[in-house]
Amino acid sequence: MALWIYEVTIEGALLISQEGEWLVIQNLLSKKLEHHLRILMKEFSFLLNLLFIYILSNMIVSTAVDTIAASQLLRDGETIVSTGGSFELGFFSPGSSTKRYLGIWYHKIASGTVVWVANRETPINNTFGVLMVEEPGILVLRDHTNHKIWSSNSSRRIQTPIAQLLDSGNLIVRDGNDSDSQNFLWQSFDFPCDTFLPGMKFGRNSTSGLDRYISSWKSTDDPSPGDFVYRLDPNGFPQFLLFKGSIVQFRSGPWNGLRFSGIPPLKANPFYKFWFVFNQEKMYYTYELLNTSVVSRMVLGQNGIFQRFTWINRTQGWKIYISVPLDNCDTYAFCGPYSSCNIDDSPVCACLKGFVPKFPNEWDKVDWSNGCVRKIPLECGKGDGFIKYSGIKLPDTRYSWFNVSMNLKECKMKCLNNCSCRAYANLDIRGGGSGCLLWFDDLIDIRQLTENGQDLYIRMAASELGKNLWPNEGNEVFHISIRNNKDKDI
Repeated sequence: MALWIYEVTIEGALLISQEGEWLVIQNLLSKKLEHHLRILMKEFSFLLNLLFIYILSNMIVSTAVDTIAASQLLRDGETIVSTGGSFELGFFSPGSSTKRYLGIWYHKIASGTVVWVANRETPINNTFGVLMVEEPGILVLRDHTNHKIWSSNSSRRIQTPIAQLLDSGNLIVRDGNDSDSQNFLWQSFDFPCDTFLPGMKFGRNSTSGLDRYISSWKSTDDPSPGDFVYRLDPNGFPQFLLFKGSIVQFRSGPWNGLRFSGIPPLKANPFYKFWFVFNQEKMYYTYELLNTSVVSRMVLGQNGIFQRFTWINRTQGWKIYISVPLDNCDTYAFCGPYSSCNIDDSPVCACLKGFVPKFPNEWDKVDWSNGCVRKIPLECGKGDGFIKYSGIKLPDTRYSWFNVSMNLKECKMKCLNNCSCRAYANLDIRGGGSGCLLWFDDLIDIRQLTENGQDLYIRMAASELGKNLWPNEGNEVFHISIRNNKDKDI
């Protein structure tokens, strides 16, 4: 016996089918009837949404302290807490905003200090958000209409995926039977917001292309990315650059084995240790706390200041430990090329020895942005030598070359034998110095430091060195210690 099926489409066409073959018979619906049908469809859709919420409300809510399994969910108003009680994951509204975000904040202390936000660009407008773990191991945040608001990502599949909040503040997705950190499917530490926590790797993975950078909040009410981004620049010898939009605001300087050249306050201390990893596969900066009773974090503020904070129990508040940029001399290229900035001098900008203002009239009007130029052009192969500057922040390394095995003498000859080389320095200052760093572009963003400065050897014409040198004697080095005006050493 033939089975006939009838259906009326939303457009008002009568369809008739026998054994799966559909035929349009005629348009039945008037415009008025079509309007009523559309209303009916909307009401039906609303009922489906109510059914979705009902199903979610009857799902198993996470009963474990720090995990969410594939059969569980986390609803707005519920949280999970890391095993040691340091961090909490849940929904929150920042500042005076009523919008809802999924985030991580300190649990034991500084309640409300948010360190990570999942949906920072796509807030939920009500309190019906839910977080769940979906196969093959993806965290998904949905709203009351089942619309996907945010999700993690993974190219791998696992059988028993779970989400777990670690006591480091790292939210991870892993196999329930495998706790090896090398096998995590996804982790929030790979996608920081405005906060750099202990154990994070701040930098890049050259193999995977992963770029872990810090970006400020737009405002205290809005965690979406703001004006400032602090990230590792891999060009030349790596250094961190702070951007406002596309404009560089501050530069950390290169890592010298002990610290970044432009952050002299960064030094060994009893509270935390820090280091920089740099090889063919990865380049990143990280730190870990030495004392479990100390709570510390680094934050890029909405004003573009990158600060380390420590928690003070006595005052129940955060105290600033280190800040960059520190002053005008930390402003990128404040004095222009071939000049040095000394915050203790007035004016703060001065041309390096053998250089004069490029535009004297502008320079005299306190516009130093175009910097300085050589008094006497270089004549490669005719007795060029070097002047040694001490106690400085090394210039921008984006157009530099480096070698980790050369000594300083080899580095000097490498620079001297290349007419495009402008300056050289040790790559690593530990143990008397090692490695070679060469500059092939204008020397820019140099400043005098009162502590932990470095030596830089700048190429000069023979006549600027105080005597004429034969071509094969171009290894002469003169020393200049940059000091303030009242204690100048020429």
